[in-house]
Amino acid sequence: MGTDDDLERFKRRYTERLQRELGEEQVGSGAVSTSDYDNFRKQYLPTHLSWYERACNAAEKVFGMKPDKKAVPKIQEAIDICHLHVTPTGVTSLSLLVPALIIVAGLVFGWMLPYVLSGGEQASFFFVIVGLIAAVAVIMPLQKLPFFLANNWRLKASNQMVLCVFYIVTYMRHTSNLELAVDFAAEHLGPPLSVDLKKIIWNIETEKYESVKESLDAYLMTWRNWNMEFIESMHLIQSSLYESSESRRVDALDKALKVMLDETYEKMLHYAHDLKSPLTTLHMLGVILPILGLVILPLVVSFMENVKWYHIFVLYNVALPLGVFYLGKNILSTRPTGYGQADIAEMNPSFKKYRSVLVRFGKQEVQVNPLFVAIFVFALFFLIGVSPLLLWTAGGECADFTLGSEGIKSRCDISDKNSIRFSLLDYRDVVDKEDKTKTGKKLGPFGLGASLLSLAVPLAFGIGGGLWYRLRSKNVIKIRKKAKQLEKEFAAALFQLGNRLGDGYPAEIAFQKVAGVMEGTISGKFFELVSINIQKNGMGVEKAIFDPHQGALVYYPSNLIESSMKVLLESSKKGPLIASQALLNVSEYIKQMHRVDERLRDLMADIISSMVSQIKFLTPAIAGIVIGITSMITQILGTLTDRLSDITGAEGLGSGAQFIDSFGMGVPTFFFQIVVGLYVVQIVYLLTVLVNGIQNGADKLNERYLLGKNLIKSTFTYVAIAFIVMLLFSIIAGSIVNSVGTSL
Repeated sequence: MGTDDDLERFKRRYTERLQRELGEEQVGSGAVSTSDYDNFRKQYLPTHLSWYERACNAAEKVFGMKPDKKAVPKIQEAIDICHLHVTPTGVTSLSLLVPALIIVAGLVFGWMLPYVLSGGEQASFFFVIVGLIAAVAVIMPLQKLPFFLANNWRLKASNQMVLCVFYIVTYMRHTSNLELAVDFAAEHLGPPLSVDLKKIIWNIETEKYESVKESLDAYLMTWRNWNMEFIESMHLIQSSLYESSESRRVDALDKALKVMLDETYEKMLHYAHDLKSPLTTLHMLGVILPILGLVILPLVVSFMENVKWYHIFVLYNVALPLGVFYLGKNILSTRPTGYGQADIAEMNPSFKKYRSVLVRFGKQEVQVNPLFVAIFVFALFFLIGVSPLLLWTAGGECADFTLGSEGIKSRCDISDKNSIRFSLLDYRDVVDKEDKTKTGKKLGPFGLGASLLSLAVPLAFGIGGGLWYRLRSKNVIKIRKKAKQLEKEFAAALFQLGNRLGDGYPAEIAFQKVAGVMEGTISGKFFELVSINIQKNGMGVEKAIFDPHQGALVYYPSNLIESSMKVLLESSKKGPLIASQALLNVSEYIKQMHRVDERLRDLMADIISSMVSQIKFLTPAIAGIVIGITSMITQILGTLTDRLSDITGAEGLGSGAQFIDSFGMGVPTFFFQIVVGLYVVQIVYLLTVLVNGIQNGADKLNERYLLGKNLIKSTFTYVAIAFIVMLLFSIIAGSIVNSVGTSL
């Protein structure tokens, strides 16, 4: 009893002292709190999620609309998966507030402002109706947005699960501690799965759960409807802790990784088979039918005078891309676990400089932000593309130049407009249909020169955006490809290193011997760097590999290689034989993962190849030819309408002139081409994201690299084909019009 009294006095004395020094509110028996997870979450949570958080919280203060009670648990589960700091009430409030703002914006900008500024002449209910339709259309997606974000989070996280199981199994083979193994995996994986694993550890530190098993089981429950093989693998890993013999423990760990790999292959096999129907639907609705619709659209807009270019813009550049985006995301949401690759510039801050354009001046290295290059290129092409509008605004009729029998002249100097073959601008008089008189307004530009110049607008978006993605990823992807080549042959290298350690050589000597045997290979160079750091720079093994300035991993950044080397260091503390066995097992694991990865790529080859051909050639080529046909039809109808209107009273031409007069003025090829060109850029962007997502999962670095390559090549292809076809078809149209004019 005396001992207990002494303990209580000792505890009370130091508690009082802590209260005096730290303040009473800092001392108590509450749960432990830590800022590690919160800081980690803020660092790696995507920017768009933080914006969504702020929008939901603001909408909750303004609206405060509560959801149905039955839906609250499901919404809260989706919120927890994404690690969002919002409430179901905020989500529901935002889904109603945004449509209300869209309706108000449609009324103000579509009707009220044009009515006030033009006295009612320019007021149109088109944008009011579009606003109402858009408002109704976004209600359901906004309510489902937490589920969409949760699915996206699951997609990215599931793409890392094979590596996650690999890291945990690899660590637990030599150290049977689940908490340390989870922490080891969290250290080597990138977000979002690393955020989830950090949360598991954080829940233990804050005493939400008593053990790592409870915390891990609670997390695994969120995957019960999505990834049972991950749950089964983690349960096998947990069961290894209770095995009585070492051989049974190791067998359970090996079984965990085998289950993950086999189930991944089986699910990807079904995914590849089921993918053909959704991709065919996407291809038809998003690419083929819209482009075929462009062929007859010039005739439609010619008969329907009230159809303007911005109506086509809303359909082709807003509605259709959103539809393709929605279908594509649904396809990706069903993708099973894969092998995602991390962006090494995000994992290692020292590589962030390679996201810039590096310019050398002697020994000096200057970093240029790719955004500046992209903006300059965009502005240059965009100004060229809109120059016809600027010329007309600055000089009017006399700024137009024509080519005809009198050579190149200003339109103000042309005596006979029937002699004009091609124009730069060609703004046409708007004629009142009823009294056949000119209204004094001009519509255009219809000229061939303006149409050809308009090709610079899709170039601005395609080349500007492509350069931004390409310059930002080109240097980083080179470094990662180098590391990936090392990963391919690293299994054999680890096998040799493990054998040398098994022969009793210390790690310092083993690296040197393997480097000599594998001389000339990438693995040999890696081990040679380690050996040089040890022998010439006097480093230990750990520093020779992991030193932030001279370590071998600086030149070969790879989480897989890094984790293998950490396993070597951890296991070597228990002796060279343990280290040897650990490396041999890692080598076998890497071979298995590579084998399954190659099988999955074979499954996707047919589907991916058809989509890639669509991106690189078919879509730009079809759209370019359609633009040429549109230019020819518009030129023929417009020119014939002008010429026949001048001779309406001539004998025998009344019925023909009346037929031609039934056509409207149509949409200028200048605007029509811009709409189609932007649609091509948008479709190439969306299909590239889809192809990368199907093939590589959530691999942002490779996505940026492919976007840079495809946007530049496809835009150039479209512009080149459209330029040639427009020029040829315009010559044909000019000869047709001249022959008709001569007969008249």
